[in-house]
Amino acid sequence: MEDYIVNWVISGALFWSTTFLIVRSLLQNRSFDFCNRIVSTIHAAVAVSFASFTVQDWRCPACPLASSSSPLQMKALSVTLSYLIYDMVCCLFDQNPKMDNLIHHVVSIVGIGAGLAYEMCGSEMVASMWITEISSPFLHMRELLKELGYRDTNLNFTVDVLFAITFSLARMVVGPCLTYVTLTAENPLLIKAMALGLQLVSAFWFYKIVKMLRYKIAKRTRTVDKAAKVAVH
Repeated sequence: MEDYIVNWVISGALFWSTTFLIVRSLLQNRSFDFCNRIVSTIHAAVAVSFASFTVQDWRCPACPLASSSSPLQMKALSVTLSYLIYDMVCCLFDQNPKMDNLIHHVVSIVGIGAGLAYEMCGSEMVASMWITEISSPFLHMRELLKELGYRDTNLNFTVDVLFAITFSLARMVVGPCLTYVTLTAENPLLIKAMALGLQLVSAFWFYKIVKMLRYKIAKRTRTVDKAAKVAVH
């Protein structure tokens, strides 16, 4: 791996850590998770913007396949790799660390690290970065709203629905297509394995999101029915 990439990753990890400390100092009354999610939302916006700038042809965003990574793609991936390292450390401080989240971080870190080491597969990996981060702002907004006192409100439910839609379209419609082209292209075996692993984690999360949405809809339906009965009586 090139020295400048290593420097980008190290400086990026320091940047995200410093950003968290600043947010934490400004929002002392908020939880550790709340402050971390603000940093994660900032990263999502940066990652999607960076990924969009690196697309060479929007008719085929993942093209050229199995090609050498451009300097801009390498920098974009370095920024996200540094964030993932920072965020995985934060996950270890979580009171209830989730195994699926840790697996996601390990798979992503190894996959991006391999891409940077091989200096190829930049187009596919940047496209994957766009897909995985496009729904992240809604994911974090759901939890931020809960801590702000908007749990079980129409606003919180709307964000839940938006998150479910963007996640499903990105990771379960576009994601499998990207995984297929990554697996069938002349990419290193490790990158193929990580692409498949990331898609499997996404499928597991999709299953959990469907369960969550069904529960929320059923809960709201019961609440509406109960309110209607009270109004009648």
